[in-house]
Amino acid sequence: MNFEILGVISGIETIAIGSSIRELPKLRENYGVGRWRKLKGFATVRLGNGSIREAELHWYEAHGIGKKKIKIKRFLD
Repeated sequence: MNFEILGVISGIETIAIGSSIRELPKLRENYGVGRWRKLKGFATVRLGNGSIREAELHWYEAHGIGKKKIKIKRFLD
C-alpha cells in the first residue's frame, strides 16, 4: 500500500527489542547490525487514492540506520 505520512508520528511505543523481533535476522542481513527495535505510533496518512486517514503505524528502527519497513497496521477512523 502506497502512503505518505503527514506531520509527525505521535504516541510512539516500543513493542519489541532485539531477539524478541521475529524478523531480526532479515533486518540484520538487509540493513546491518544494530540495536533493532519494533515501534508503533499514530499519524495522519495520505493514501495512494488521495484520501487522508488516521492510522496506527508499525516500523523497525536502529540507531544510525533509521526507520525501516513502515506499514499501516490499522485505521483509527
